[in-house]
Amino acid sequence: MAPTLLSTPTSTPALAVKPGTSWSDAWQRCLAVAPEAFDDDRVRNLWAATWQREGRALPATSPVDGSPIAGPPRIDAPTAQQAVRAGLDQHRAWRHVPLPERTARVAATLDALTEHRELLALLLVWEIGKPWRLAQADVDRAIDGVRWYVEGIDPMLAGRVPLAGPVSNIASWNYPMSVLVHAMLVQALAGNAVIAKAPTDGGVACLTLACALAVREGLPVTLVSGSGRELSEPLVAAPEIGCVSFVGGRDTGAGIATAVADLGKRHVLEQEGLNTWGIWDFTDWPALTAVVPKLFDYGKQRCTAYPRFVVQRSLFPDFLAAYLPAVRDVRLGHPLAVEHPDDPLPELDFGPLINAAKARELGDQVADAVDRGAVPLHRGTLSAGRFLPGQDTSAYLAPVTLLAPPPSSPLHHAEPFGPVDTIVLVDTEAELLAAMNASNGALVATLSTDDPAVYARLAPQIRAFKVGHGKPRSRGDREELFGGFGHSWRGAFVGGDLLVRAVTDGPDNGRPPGNFPDYHQMP
Repeated sequence: MAPTLLSTPTSTPALAVKPGTSWSDAWQRCLAVAPEAFDDDRVRNLWAATWQREGRALPATSPVDGSPIAGPPRIDAPTAQQAVRAGLDQHRAWRHVPLPERTARVAATLDALTEHRELLALLLVWEIGKPWRLAQADVDRAIDGVRWYVEGIDPMLAGRVPLAGPVSNIASWNYPMSVLVHAMLVQALAGNAVIAKAPTDGGVACLTLACALAVREGLPVTLVSGSGRELSEPLVAAPEIGCVSFVGGRDTGAGIATAVADLGKRHVLEQEGLNTWGIWDFTDWPALTAVVPKLFDYGKQRCTAYPRFVVQRSLFPDFLAAYLPAVRDVRLGHPLAVEHPDDPLPELDFGPLINAAKARELGDQVADAVDRGAVPLHRGTLSAGRFLPGQDTSAYLAPVTLLAPPPSSPLHHAEPFGPVDTIVLVDTEAELLAAMNASNGALVATLSTDDPAVYARLAPQIRAFKVGHGKPRSRGDREELFGGFGHSWRGAFVGGDLLVRAVTDGPDNGRPPGNFPDYHQMP
């Protein structure tokens, strides 16, 4: 008998950061592309069309692996006021630049952003932990969205003029390009100088590079860093500011809303709300299974994420059979980790949360909710993720699903901004609507039901700006409008021509569609 040959087990190569994608690689590329905006040890602030080294650079770490990256160079309130005054000077000159020239300069900026698309996306990976696919999408949505305005701006500005002062932008860290840079470029296209505060938690290098490319094309851009408490007065209440555009949480947004309302200042305040997905008289479970992993994009760190399912009690067994296999397939890990140097970057649903503190906070909220009676239906583990040997994973949190979070828990009524789903069971349509409206207003919602008549009857009673029928809704691009109901939105609605109307004056006498203290007007 011939001897049996035993095969030698082959070990899987350890993961490593793909060559050319390290933070050091990205930083050196920034120094080469925009040396005026980047120093060896820090980024610079920008005002009066000049890159300023002034500001106290704080240490920062990447959520990806805890390694050091560039922190925001914080300035104080008097310096910010100086930047705002310079922004007003730029605004007074820019508002008289003919529209064809403004359009050409914005288009040239888009060409420059396109040229450096991959570097901008790589910075987003390191600074805010976006997987490569989603980081590229963030950059592409900014570029493609603004091109839509460049091609169609003439009729949008018919009979309209820029505001009396520059637009001040204060935005969260999660979408630096497709939300913040997109808004800034459209505001400039409409004839306004723009001022932006870099988010404290991440994205400063990406924004710095984008602004450097814009300033080279002659756009009137100001970019400053600092604490919200320190810069709130000059960036919100200063008389030079013509409009305040804010994207962030309700607590901060409420303070800004009070300030701008007292001053009678134009404003766009996008705030959080608990976006819900209702299940009622529904049978198409394969469709739900297919969409669940997509709902975990970027770890649900999105204003249009769906962290709450409201499920008809009699359908709960079928819901679990469709939901649990899908959530177990969610992919997480280090966004730049590969086995071999030539491998493509991994296809992940999400990487880290924005920082380790957020991961701890959310983990504590889950533990507290369970202690108070919530039922854990699914607890993922980091052991299933893709990580480097010995990597710091303190900013990562695997998916968690809880049934019936207690009313005392923040997970019952607020957006978790992380990969935690909660499920509430209901028996009547009235309970369904009450549970879907738990946060007194939301940006998006979805109702899955087989009967179009049921959807037509219930959807108008859901307090969300957009309600999908069995499909998720998003912020939208190009002509799609966006806003919120209740406390999820204050001020002018945006999207399509409404974004231009929000930052210009015209025949509406400063009363654009929106949710204001003295009126609510739908588009």
